[in-house]
Amino acid sequence: MQRAIKYLAYALLTAVIFTSCGDNVSLQRYYVDNQESKNFISQDLPLSLIELDKSNFTEAQKEAYNSVNKLNFLGYKVNETDTETYLAELAKIKTILSDSKYNGLMEFSDKGNKISVKYIGTDEEADEVIVFGSAKDMGFGIVRILGDDMNPDKMVTLISAFQNANIEEGQIENIMNYFK
Repeated sequence: MQRAIKYLAYALLTAVIFTSCGDNVSLQRYYVDNQESKNFISQDLPLSLIELDKSNFTEAQKEAYNSVNKLNFLGYKVNETDTETYLAELAKIKTILSDSKYNGLMEFSDKGNKISVKYIGTDEEADEVIVFGSAKDMGFGIVRILGDDMNPDKMVTLISAFQNANIEEGQIENIMNYFK
């Protein structure tokens, strides 16, 4: 009897190991694999480093802002001589974000730039919010927004506030210079 339990435990452990080592690449794995690769830039930003005028924030925007801890940025700069690599990396990101665990929040285009916002979690609480933007002439960027008790609906209002905010370029100068 003990031998049967022992074999069952080994079989169960082996099954868990093999199922956890699937071929699906997560966004976090993509970040780790590419953060120091050629044509990529990676930066972790605590939200406290980005100074915003919060005086015009609504209550929902303030609540969403306070629920965010940090931003992880990964960008890929398009290179005229290596368009195939850019398209391959873009396809990898799109494949990762097409996984059913990423819920669509909003999408918009502006002057050839495409931006989509997705999240992992429930309608009441997002574990992670992802902002993905791409432009043929510049490349693409992904921002992982990490925090506690993030509400997807309130995050939409916060993203709108960021669009209209006057962010001092010095705070994100490394990222802006990279894409020039």
